[in-house]
Amino acid sequence: MQPYHTLCQSGELLERIRAGYRRLAACDLCPHRCGVNRIKGEQGRCRSGFRPRIASANLHRGEEPPISGSAGSGTIFFSGCTLQCVFCQNFPISQQNNGETISTAALAGKMLQLQKRGAHNINLVTPTHWLPQILAAVWLAVRQGLHLPLVWNSSGYETVDALQLLDGVVSIYLPDMKYSYEAQAQELSGAPGYPAINRLAVQEMLRQVGQLQVDAEGIATQGLIIRHLVLPEGRAGSAATLPWIADQLGQETHIALMSQYFPADRAMSMPGMHRGLTHAEYDAAVEALETAGLENGWVQELEQERGTV
Repeated sequence: MQPYHTLCQSGELLERIRAGYRRLAACDLCPHRCGVNRIKGEQGRCRSGFRPRIASANLHRGEEPPISGSAGSGTIFFSGCTLQCVFCQNFPISQQNNGETISTAALAGKMLQLQKRGAHNINLVTPTHWLPQILAAVWLAVRQGLHLPLVWNSSGYETVDALQLLDGVVSIYLPDMKYSYEAQAQELSGAPGYPAINRLAVQEMLRQVGQLQVDAEGIATQGLIIRHLVLPEGRAGSAATLPWIADQLGQETHIALMSQYFPADRAMSMPGMHRGLTHAEYDAAVEALETAGLENGWVQELEQERGTV
C-alpha cells in the first residue's frame, strides 16, 4: 500500500488539496509567487490557469533504469512551466503551452489507464504549477484503485512549503539541479534565486523520501534521483554542484549525469549555447563527479562531439 492511501483514509490528503487550491487565489506555488488569481483563470509566469493541461500520457521507456524498468514509466507531461529555459527541448509544451485542458477527474483517469497498461509508476513531468490539481486527481484515483508510486519529475525550482504538501504522497523525487550560479539561472532560465532555492528543495525532498530504494527487480519504490545536465562552457556549474550534493546530501545519492544538451529554441542563436558539448567539457563534469565520490547513478556517454563548427 502506498503512503497516500493512509493520507486518503485519514482525511489528511483532502485537507492538503483544500490548502493547495486556496493558494491558487493568489498563486504562490512556485518561487515566482506571481500572486495571480488562477481560480478566475488569470495566468502568471507558468501560463497556466485553473484546470490542468497536459501534452501527453503514455508509457515511457527512456527514463533512468529504476524508473522505466521493463514495462515503462506511466508518464504524464504537463503543459506550461515555471522556468523559461532558452534551450528547452520541449519548448512547444513548456513555452508555447501546447496540450489539452482536462478535468481533475480526467487526469485521475489517465493515471488509472497507465496503471492498467502495466506502468511501474505514475511519472508527473513538469508538475509544480499543477500541484493542487494533481493532489485532487490522486485522491479521486485512489478511490478507484490507484496503487502505483508517484514520481515527481521537476525542474527543482520549488518552494519548501509547497513540497510539504507532497510529503507522504510522492514516493520518488526526480528533480533537476540545473545551476550553481545566479547569473546563469537568470540568463538561461529566467529563474531568480535558483541555486539557493533548488538546494533547499532537494534537501526537503531527501528528508521526505530518503535515498533511492529499489525492489527485487531493480524498480524504484522510494527515494531521490538527481539529474544534472552538463552545459557548454561549464554554465551549469557542475564543478560546484556535484561536490555540494556529496557533502550535503551524501555520497550515496543517485545522480544522472546527462550529456544530451543540444541547442534548441532560443539557444540556437545564443553565443556559447548555440552548440553541443565538447568532450573536454563533459569529461570535466565526469571528473568532478568522480572526485566528489558520487558512485551511484548513471553517466551518459557523449557519443559525438558537437563543439563549435
